Amino acid sequence: MFEYFTGLHPVSQALVATLFTWFVTALGASLVFFFKTINRKVLDAMLGFAAGVMIAASYWSLLAPAIEMAQGSNLPAWVPATSGFLLGGVFLWAIDKLLPHLHLGFPKEEAEGISTSWHRSVLLVLAITIHNIPEGLAVGVAFGALAADLPAASLGAAIALALGIGIQNFPEGTAVSVPLRREGFSRLKSFWYGQLSGIVEPVAGVLGAAAVIFMKPVLPYALSFAAGAMIYVVVEELIPESHHEKHTDVPTIGAMVGFAVMMTLDVALG
Repeated sequence: MFEYFTGLHPVSQALVATLFTWFVTALGASLVFFFKTINRKVLDAMLGFAAGVMIAASYWSLLAPAIEMAQGSNLPAWVPATSGFLLGGVFLWAIDKLLPHLHLGFPKEEAEGISTSWHRSVLLVLAITIHNIPEGLAVGVAFGALAADLPAASLGAAIALALGIGIQNFPEGTAVSVPLRREGFSRLKSFWYGQLSGIVEPVAGVLGAAAVIFMKPVLPYALSFAAGAMIYVVVEELIPESHHEKHTDVPTIGAMVGFAVMMTLDVALG
């Protein structure tokens, strides 16, 4: 199976990897068939874990390789990393301001983005979908980097990133579907919305892989861009949501565990 995977084109590898991350999202969403509610502390721990994974992935799997790749260019190595990182944050900031969405635990009146009459359920799903964009993009860029045949890019590191994103997608799927069930949706409809939040990852993954293959000089910028987008999501969304009920210790421990898991995966496989 592994030999088959290594024989695929990097874009195909990115597609398979992001289909895996979507599948894990769907697995997490499937818990709605067994539970109607979820303890808030458990949810906060899940959000903290996802934040920890994303922070670790941003450095170990994206920024560090970007800096190493840029060392042979005419510019100082920090230029692509810094500019790409900030551009990623600006990109997510723009989406956050434009696309209507609602964070978990907040009333519909506090929905962000352009004012709309969309249902609360749609707004909740869109909030998760927004931060799945940089996750899919990160995985796609990591696999696309393999086509550049650079020492800083390795199949093991790309697989580690996909595994880490997949692991933290499990609680994300649950965090969407179970609250929707609690609000009166059927189990099937709650599951549908939960898995739907992750379907954007294969799209972003393929686009990211294809972009860096056809434009190799932008690779360090693309890796840093994905890192900046993920850090923006962590600081703007995951951490505030996990602290909404004042259980600050729980998400903090979850973040530490998530960081350790992603770091271990990257070091062990990369």
